[in-house]
Formats: sequence, structure tokens, C-alpha cells
Amino acid sequence: MKGVVQPYAWGSKTFLPELLGTEPTDEPQAELWLGAHPSAPATLDGRSIDEVIAADPEGVLGKASVEEFGPRLSYLLKVLAADEPLSLQAHPSRQQAEEGYAREEKAGVARDAKDRLFKDDWPKPELLCALIESEALCGFRSPSTTYALVAQLGAFRTRELLAPLADESVPEPERIEQVFSKVMRLEDPESYVSELRTAANSLDAGSSDADVALLADTVRRLSDPYPADPGVLAALLMNRVKLQPGEAMFLDAGNLHAYLHGAGIEIMANSDNVLRGGLTSKHVDVEELVSILDFRPIADDRIEPEPVSPGVVRYPTPATEFALWRVSPSGSSVDVPATESGRALVMVEGSITLSSEGSEITVERGQAAFVEAATAAAASGDGTGFLAGPGL
Repeated sequence: MKGVVQPYAWGSKTFLPELLGTEPTDEPQAELWLGAHPSAPATLDGRSIDEVIAADPEGVLGKASVEEFGPRLSYLLKVLAADEPLSLQAHPSRQQAEEGYAREEKAGVARDAKDRLFKDDWPKPELLCALIESEALCGFRSPSTTYALVAQLGAFRTRELLAPLADESVPEPERIEQVFSKVMRLEDPESYVSELRTAANSLDAGSSDADVALLADTVRRLSDPYPADPGVLAALLMNRVKLQPGEAMFLDAGNLHAYLHGAGIEIMANSDNVLRGGLTSKHVDVEELVSILDFRPIADDRIEPEPVSPGVVRYPTPATEFALWRVSPSGSSVDVPATESGRALVMVEGSITLSSEGSEITVERGQAAFVEAATAAAASGDGTGFLAGPGL
């Protein structure tokens, strides 16, 4: 299975070339796509995976998957490598996607229009499992905590702007929505960002609370490339999460997030629905974004892997469109999960040999393979790979 590299500006110039064993160029390489997304489908033995699926949907994907999702791959597996922050973004639920897509289709909005919001009628939950230390902004922090942190930072105009966060007579989600909506509609966000940057640069990191110092670091990291973007202010409201290799987080519908740096395995529903909330030159529709966001504060979106069998763990999520396993045979032989489904495997360390009905194929670091439905396979060798399938 051969994927497609996406050269987005925020990508790393070294991580994917090192993984794939290719020569680096001056161009950033942000994502390796291993799926059947129409804009960049992978190939199987030189044929587009779309063609392979169309020729025998149930044989490739499995009967249950076809009945649930139709004759299409329900997930998109990626390797992500970010040296710079991505845009703030969120994804709709299935109902929101269906309604939004139907509305824009009826209005005649071109599917490639820059202000098109719903490219399809699917949700886009996603999971990221870190391969190296990685950081992200993810979901909303407790509003009272956010207000206290900004007050300690010493940005007085911004503190006044965020004052409704401290009103404990109002439910937390309402406070967050009120302030988020206000900062995203500011006529002069640059003056607030400038104040924040000055306060962050003046902070004595050695004598400051660790959480305040981390907030100041977020301000510096985002305000330099985006000095007039209200997304810098929106980021104040969000959790900053650090993942060590092997740790993962799940981002459900309505979760505002942005990866800051790092690299990992990313899996999501096979959709292109992204509503942006700043830190970007692309179109931002504040009204639509507010309508789909989940403003309930969360502490952490990490998920704990569950052992399936020796050498195999699963990262559990409520998503039906995808599932993710880490497969590490460590010299023994293990059964490849999800026998009744079409599965994609990408190797990140060493090599694994897949065996089935007398045939076998060895998949080396940086390579990928696809195992069709109803194909019972065993994995052996000394390596680590990530296996994707539907979450049925």
C-alpha cells in the first residue's frame, strides 16, 4: 500500500523523510495519507484503492462495513508531522454534517469554494497517538481557572475582556461560549494580542506558577506568527496537552483543537469537514463554528490503551467509523485484529511479516499494507505497527 504525502506549510522537513527512507527536501512534509479520501487516495499494487474497493466492496471492506457506511472506506489513516502550529479547528457531528451539507448544496455553494464549510455529510472524529513528544491545544479549560491564569499573567485589558469567565452564577459552558463569541468578533484583536505578547515576554519564568508560564509560552508561540488573529485569544481558553510516545487523545465532534508540534499516528472518519477558528489565513465562519462547538470544560482527552492479546493493544473510542490498534509481535506471532474488516497497517519501527493462507509479506519501517476483509492474518517479527479498521 502506497500513501500520499501532503506538503502543508506547518509540516516537518525531516520526520516523514526519515520514516519513509527518502531524501529530505526544502519542502515541509506534513502528512502521509493512507486511505481512500477522494483528494489523495492511496494505491494498492499500483491501482487506486477506490478502484479496488469498487470492484468488490464486501470482499475488500467486509459486509458489516458496507451495510453501515456504504461501499467506501470509513476511515482515513495518517502519519502527521508538525513543526508549526495548525489552525484552530473543530468538526461537526453526523447530524450537523448532514444538515450543513444539505443546506450548502441547496444554496448552490460550489464544493471547491473557499467559503464552503461542509464538503461532505460525514462527521470527523479523530484520534492522535504520539510517536514523539507532541503538544496540542484541546478542548476548553475550566473558565474560573482560565481567568485566574490570565490575571496572573498581568494582561489587564485582556483580563477585563475575559471577566465573564469568573461569574460563577452562570453555568460554565455559557461563560465560555459568551467569551469565545466575544473574542472571535473583536474589531481590534491585534491590540489585545500585543498586550498579551508583552506580558508573556515580561514574565519571570523562574518565579512564576508553572501553569502561568505555560500559558505565556502558548501566547509567545502563537502571537509571533499571528499578531492580529483572535485565535490567539481563543487559545487562552483551552487546555494544553502534552503527549509522550504511545499516549493518545480522542477528539470528538465539537472539540476545538490545534496541534502545536510533534508527530503521531492520526486516524479519523473519512471526511473533509473542518470548521476553522483562527490561526489561519483560511475562511473562518464564527456563527457556524459557535453553533457546532462543545463548550463544556474538560480536563483531559487522553485515552488509555486496552490490551487485546500479547503484543496487541487497542485505543478505545466511541467512534464507529474507525478503530486503532498498536501491534508489536516482539518475535512471537500474533493474530491481526478485525478479521471481518478491511484493515490498513503502517510500520513505525522494525519490520513485521504478515502471513495468511500460505502467503506472506514483510512490511518494513515506513511501509504500509492493506489486509482485505475475511482474511485471517498473523503478524510476526520484531517491530511496531499501527493497524486501522472500522470501529464496528
